[in-house]
Amino acid sequence: MITRHETRLAEFARHGEGCLMRLCKDHCPTENSAPCLEALEVYRTAVADGGLEDAPPPCLTGLGLLRPHPEDPGRLVPVPPDVAEHHLVQPLEQALHTGRSRLLSIRQTLARVESVYREETQRAAAPVQLLRGNDVIHKKLRQLNAACRHELQAVQPGGPRSAPALAEALQQLPGVIARGVRHRTLYQHTVRGHRPMIEFMTAIQKAGGQFRTTGQLVDRVILYDRSVALIPDHRYSRPDHALLIEHPAITAYLAGVFDVIWDSAEPVGPLEAPTGTPPLLTDEKQLSVLRLMVQGHTDASIAARLGMSARTVSAHVNRASTTWGSRSRAHLAYLLAENGALRTASET
Repeated sequence: MITRHETRLAEFARHGEGCLMRLCKDHCPTENSAPCLEALEVYRTAVADGGLEDAPPPCLTGLGLLRPHPEDPGRLVPVPPDVAEHHLVQPLEQALHTGRSRLLSIRQTLARVESVYREETQRAAAPVQLLRGNDVIHKKLRQLNAACRHELQAVQPGGPRSAPALAEALQQLPGVIARGVRHRTLYQHTVRGHRPMIEFMTAIQKAGGQFRTTGQLVDRVILYDRSVALIPDHRYSRPDHALLIEHPAITAYLAGVFDVIWDSAEPVGPLEAPTGTPPLLTDEKQLSVLRLMVQGHTDASIAARLGMSARTVSAHVNRASTTWGSRSRAHLAYLLAENGALRTASET
């Protein structure tokens, strides 16, 4: 197949160089254009004849491939491509060299500033720090208790706390409160029927601490002076990981959430440790659930009979188990039956 350029070259052969110059100017209208086939033929002619007297294509002069003869300005002589290339590239290389020098200067200047920045950020306390291991967490808690000056807020979900945890808190909290620190702790309602918890809260209340309870709490939080917080880190399979937070915005947010929950929670007044078994149950729904449980029904069966969800049934059983301190459902059934806790008020 004959190409368009081949057709134009054939036309040049028929009509001469003037036609070729006209075609090249039409095809390469600017100095920045790459030489077309016609322009290459013009350059070939200039090289072969040692010069060119007709007006050249703009691309050849723009690339520096043709320039006026030193002694005859009306005649153009061809320039070797490597010489033309050097003439075109030299300014670009100079600009690149200048740019590299400027880039190196900027990097060296900012490197000195970067060292100052790194020194100061490393010296400053990190806003969030991971604590690994119960011994590390407890040591940090003791340090924070000793440093607290104004307010100690705590959210302790999950029902009654373990005996070691209560002993540790009983050893430290009175001294913190004695320094004038305001102490407030939120628990769930289930702690109200637990003997060790009642004894613990009574002792701390005598020292000046305050307690309130609510139905549900999201997770554990301990706040010191509304500026330092300790929360669990549940990203790990083991429970002995915590985050120490000192970011002002985060700690202020947590303190505000605590205040909202505290305002809606039920105050725990002066308490006396129970001397006997827990009182008779008065919640009719819970009574119905526990009676069916004692009879051996499953959670699903109880839920179907009473028109509630299996999750609600489980919650009633767990709450009673916490109140009575049972080790299993069978143990709970024994305690309830042994102490007649499932009797109604009319049966007493």
